[in-house]
Amino acid sequence: MGSNDADQILIERVKRGDKKAFDALVLKYQGRILNLASRFVRDPTDAGDVAQEAFLKAYQSLPKFRGDSAFYTWLYRITINTAKNYLAAQTRRPAETGLDFAEMEQIGDDDTLKEQATPERLLLTSEIQQTIMSAIEGLPGELRAAIILREIDGLSYEEIATVMECPVGTVRSRIFRAREAVDKQLKPLLDE
Repeated sequence: MGSNDADQILIERVKRGDKKAFDALVLKYQGRILNLASRFVRDPTDAGDVAQEAFLKAYQSLPKFRGDSAFYTWLYRITINTAKNYLAAQTRRPAETGLDFAEMEQIGDDDTLKEQATPERLLLTSEIQQTIMSAIEGLPGELRAAIILREIDGLSYEEIATVMECPVGTVRSRIFRAREAVDKQLKPLLDE
């Protein structure tokens, strides 16, 4: 029995009122959904809230789930939409710095970071990571979602098309444009 078949059995049980069957679906996918939410929402607590809200929306919408796509793909779409809504709500709120100066002073005291690599290498690696994340975060929502689903979550173009509810050609175009934008940001750093 495949994963989709097992999911379908659990979904049918949930539709008949078995709440424990939905618990099984949550346990099966909570790590992947939390990981997806954290790709959009940087704060772990907020990512947890987004994941929880996505599961709640999925539970409430499950009676309408027709099974045209895999449950996991459907849940991915709900999570992406929930994360987008969360981010949109955040842009309407005043920003908080969230900086604790006492914690910042202690960061420099950790010897384990100093032993792992040369300062130059650590700096370059950190700059590359920051540039990539900054470039991805600066992308329009549809490009950002496509590149995250492909490069970070490893979904196929067909799966991404299902999640994003668009043709495969559109997915390819979005990923190409997202990669181009990230490359453009990285080029000056790598040319040094």
